[in-house]
Amino acid sequence: QVQLVESGGGLVQAGGSLRLSCAASGRTVSMYAMAWFRQAPGKEREFIASISRAGVSTNYGDSVKGRFAISRDNAKNTVYLQMNSLSPGDTAVYYCAASPTYSINSVPSSPTVFSSWGQGTQVTVSS
Repeated sequence: QVQLVESGGGLVQAGGSLRLSCAASGRTVSMYAMAWFRQAPGKEREFIASISRAGVSTNYGDSVKGRFAISRDNAKNTVYLQMNSLSPGDTAVYYCAASPTYSINSVPSSPTVFSSWGQGTQVTVSS
């Protein structure tokens, strides 16, 4: 199992930007497809973005396409989520997740295939 720790959340005004980081330890993150999910109060966990093991392929949820960008630095065992043009609807706890996969191009979106999760970081967007 890989351990994940998110950071970078906080309070930002609508239209602003934030960059989340997810630091992995325990096993090399290059063996995992990585993803970001979020969960707002009273709502189900929502897929945001995923990235393949080598960072070549990405996949985004419809609500964030064109505004968010996922990236990874396997040498630093870290995954990032750049969030731009934030709106109050983006307010949620953001989670990093890792999915062990033999496929180097896999970009999964179902939470059921992710075996490791971080504790989450709160993002609050004020209007």
